Amino acid sequence: MKTRTCATAVFAAIAAIAAGCAGMNDQETSQKALEVMKASFNERGQAKLDRLNQDEAQKLCSKPPSQELAKDIAAGIEKANLASIRYPADGRLMGDWRQGERIAQSGIGKQFSDDPKIPAGANCYACHQLSKAEISYGTIGPSLYNYGKLRGTSDAIQRYTYGKVYNSQAFTACSNMPRFGHNGILTEQQMKDVTALLLDPGSPVNQ
Repeated sequence: MKTRTCATAVFAAIAAIAAGCAGMNDQETSQKALEVMKASFNERGQAKLDRLNQDEAQKLCSKPPSQELAKDIAAGIEKANLASIRYPADGRLMGDWRQGERIAQSGIGKQFSDDPKIPAGANCYACHQLSKAEISYGTIGPSLYNYGKLRGTSDAIQRYTYGKVYNSQAFTACSNMPRFGHNGILTEQQMKDVTALLLDPGSPVNQ
C-alpha cells in the first residue's frame, strides 16, 4: 500500500509539472523540474542533493529526444571528457581479473544505505553480459563476452578499455554507462582490475 501511495504521488507530481509547463520553454521546464526534485528529495547518508547538479555534458545530453544532438556538440562533449581521463602514473593499466570480477558483480556503493568507507562496486552485470556462465544479465549495454579475445591486449586496446571505464563519454557522447573514474565511483586499482577482467586471456570473459 505504501509503495502504491508513493507511486501515485510521483505520477501526480509529474502531471502537475506537465500541466504547469505547457507554456514554458525547455530551460524553464528544466528549472521547474529541478525545483520539484529538490523539494521532493531529502539528503540521507552519503546521498546529498548535489547529485541533482548536472555538469555541462549532462546538461547537453538532457535535451528532449526531439532535439537531436548536433555532431559538433557531440564531438565537443567527447573532447572535454577525453581530457578528463587520468591514466595511472605507473603506466600499468591491467590489474587482477579475479578482483575485477568481484567488482563487476558488486552493486555496493553510493547508495544512502551503503557505508562510504567500503569500496564501491561497478555492477557491470546489470547492463552487460560478461561470461557464458551468467544466466541473467542486463542488455542496456552490449555483450562484452569475448571482449579481449576479439580485440587482443595491445597497449592501444588497454588504454582504450581503461579510458572507457574511467569516462565512457570520452568515446560516446551521452553514453548511458557510468563514468566510473570521472565521478569517483571506482578507485584507480579497481579500474585496473576491471580492465583486466575484460582483457586477460584467463578471465571468464574470454573463455
